[in-house]
Amino acid sequence: MKKFALLFALIFVAIFAFAQEATDLQEVPIKTSAVCGMCKKKIEKDLSYEKGVVSADLNVETKIVTVKYNPKKTNIAKIKKAINKAGYDADELPANPKAYKKLPECCKKDNKLH
Repeated sequence: MKKFALLFALIFVAIFAFAQEATDLQEVPIKTSAVCGMCKKKIEKDLSYEKGVVSADLNVETKIVTVKYNPKKTNIAKIKKAINKAGYDADELPANPKAYKKLPECCKKDNKLH
């Protein structure tokens, strides 16, 4: 009976900790220089590898990526830096020039097709 009570207590603590972490998530909108569907795919994919980022959704029309993240594991500055490293502007921070240069022509903000 003691083993059952201990197991129940451990499960309860684990569930409570997980629920607490999920409620601690924050969301931030970041203006990017994204211009097409390929940009959306790249930014969302690159952000998915960032520690603490739970989700990222880029609206190509508004160029805003909404990032849900755990503030205990990352912060807005790190998220913006990841977007910059992908080759895109993030709010007031300009894209990393080397990464920007590697983007396909359709993803460049100064492309005449946009």
